[in-house]
Amino acid sequence: MNENRIYKKRIRLSEIHSILSILRQNGLHTVCEEARCPNISECMGKKRATFMIMGDGCTRGCRFCSVRHYSPSEVDEDEAFKVRDAIISLGIRYAVITSVTRDDLPYGGARYFEKVVNTLKEAIPDLRIELLIPDFRGDKEAFEIIAKTRVDVLGHNIEMVRRLYPSIRPEADYERSLDLLRYFSRKGIFTKSGIMVGLGEEMDELRKTFLDLKEAGVRMLTIGQYLKPTFDNIDVVKYYTDEEFDYIRRVAMECGIEYVYSGRFVRSSYSAEEQYKGALR
Repeated sequence: MNENRIYKKRIRLSEIHSILSILRQNGLHTVCEEARCPNISECMGKKRATFMIMGDGCTRGCRFCSVRHYSPSEVDEDEAFKVRDAIISLGIRYAVITSVTRDDLPYGGARYFEKVVNTLKEAIPDLRIELLIPDFRGDKEAFEIIAKTRVDVLGHNIEMVRRLYPSIRPEADYERSLDLLRYFSRKGIFTKSGIMVGLGEEMDELRKTFLDLKEAGVRMLTIGQYLKPTFDNIDVVKYYTDEEFDYIRRVAMECGIEYVYSGRFVRSSYSAEEQYKGALR
């Protein structure tokens, strides 16, 4: 099996040109580009994108991620309005907003998420909004800022099993992420998480992670194949087959997760609107 071909998708610039031009005009970033998502042509061809606010420089350096790790720039105070204008131009009805991790900002930048959500809801009242947030270093005041917005789905990715955190995500904390998800679940907010496989995890570790997420109140889970985005990132330990992804999905559902989207190209915001509608059925 040639993994390089089977686990990659072709990038068709013709399919993403129109949306990229709108994003460039507004000076906006997307995680689709910065994280080198394999689904970029498919999603942008449908005029979909996951907006990444607060710049493109992350204060952390997780070994699986291709988002640039350097001293972040000043946040554009007009960014919320630019996101609004782009969403209106693209006719988006379900918006996904994420950010780089900004440990340098008060409340980890939660106020900027708040500004974006409020701006969007004021301009497009029936717009569905999904946030994919960092852990804000466990700051409960930051959590409260987010909880008071009219967000429809609150996403935070557990990313991997507990054992792998020290070597791959040393600045993150497994329990801190669970505490975040538990906090929003107890507020009655629809919570979602995501995990990558192929990093060296074992099936019993995955099962334990699914049980932890269920206990934290997570209702929706995405499971996708880790694909090494650059030469500087960690190597793939294992490529999972479609049959294995289906098995993992069944394991997660047996652990009590209501809706599980599992597959080699699945990412946390991939087909996010369809995922959400499926979970509500």
